[in-house]
Amino acid sequence: MNKIDLKNRTFRFARNIIDLVELLPKNKATNIISYQIIKSGTSVGANYRAAIRARSNKEFISKINIVLEEADETLFWLEIIKTKNWLDEEKLSRIFK
Repeated sequence: MNKIDLKNRTFRFARNIIDLVELLPKNKATNIISYQIIKSGTSVGANYRAAIRARSNKEFISKINIVLEEADETLFWLEIIKTKNWLDEEKLSRIFK
């Protein structure tokens, strides 16, 4: 996997997160989680782009760790959505891939 491929995949991931949020039922809890997952899910790609522009190995490692943190936070919100059954398994399966 090269950096162009990962750049495209993280962009698609961000779009898929936005699409998923648009399908969530509208209530107080999902409004808060929607905000959180859009922030973390789109941050994965944005921070990956920053990482590939790093000026040193230390800077790259620092920035790629932010990507990992944001990806893990996004996974947390996805797990909440899944366990609350706010979306059916088919709609969630694409994002988990």
